[in-house]
Amino acid sequence: MVNQQANSTKDIGFTHEDFAALLDKYDYHFSPGDIVAGTVFSMEPRGALIDIGAKTAAYIPIQEMSINRVDNPTEVLQADETREFFILTDENEDGQLTLSIRRIEYMRAWERVRQLQQEDATVRSNVFATNRGGALVRIEGLRGFIPGSHISAREAKEDLVGEDLPLKFLEVDEERNRLVLSHRRALVERKMNGLEVGQVVKGSVRGIKPYGAFIDIGGVSGLLHISEISHDHIDTPHSVFGVNDELKVMIIDLDAERGRISLSTKQLEPEPGDMLKNRDIVFEKAEEMAEKYRQKLLAEAEGVTLEEIQSEQAVSDEETETLEEFVDEAADESVAEDSSEEMVGATSEE
Repeated sequence: MVNQQANSTKDIGFTHEDFAALLDKYDYHFSPGDIVAGTVFSMEPRGALIDIGAKTAAYIPIQEMSINRVDNPTEVLQADETREFFILTDENEDGQLTLSIRRIEYMRAWERVRQLQQEDATVRSNVFATNRGGALVRIEGLRGFIPGSHISAREAKEDLVGEDLPLKFLEVDEERNRLVLSHRRALVERKMNGLEVGQVVKGSVRGIKPYGAFIDIGGVSGLLHISEISHDHIDTPHSVFGVNDELKVMIIDLDAERGRISLSTKQLEPEPGDMLKNRDIVFEKAEEMAEKYRQKLLAEAEGVTLEEIQSEQAVSDEETETLEEFVDEAADESVAEDSSEEMVGATSEE
């Protein structure tokens, strides 16, 4: 009988050692950081068991199921579902690997925000918390920070919680885990789309500093530098303006990249010093002075003088008047001819 068993094993040519070696040959070797395909075969209250082809089922805890908060594993995974998993740790003493979906989402989220920053895209997000420094939001599941100096809102900072804000990227640094955004820049960019250099806008003084006044022009702030208030010397902007003063200003520079709007009342003065002597006349003639400013810019761009442009306009005006006179004369002659024909017609009928 023993001989028969020996012969049987010999005939097969396959020992238990050979079988174990064959298993090792087809066993996959996994390392932390690998991304592998796996199938959910068992759901548990605080995680799930995943078949990734290892000797022992891998495990994904609930906190690694998403970049967002998960209260129940079934919010993310379903039995028999196949998807990608990130290998988080080596095998433990039981030969079990720990997996993560959160790490995959995390890597792809940073990749996505880098792309959005390169495209200079505007994104929207709800404020979920505020602190002394600013406000907190989530972009692609990542926590982002809006510094207080980049929040453009009339209400108190703490009242921003729940507000949906347009945002621009200021800093995207995965290594330092820094995602910094600006609400002010997004508003300025949107506002800038409807603004142009040389345009006159109405505004109100929102703040005064030694170097100038900050003017609210419809939800965004522009700087009226002390050197652009008047042709006459000014010791301090406080001597000219008070907070909440209403005024007209002209846009002299738009910097969309830095989100800055530069303003001027100096360029609107009919006579040097009018902002200090009679600001009403400045605001009354603002559009007229702005037109002269735009002509000056056009002349500089085309390499001609303002006097030449004004001279050409004068000639054009004269030609227009001559043409109008010609049209009026032609119309008078036409009316006269019509009247003559009517008279002839009336005579014939008679």
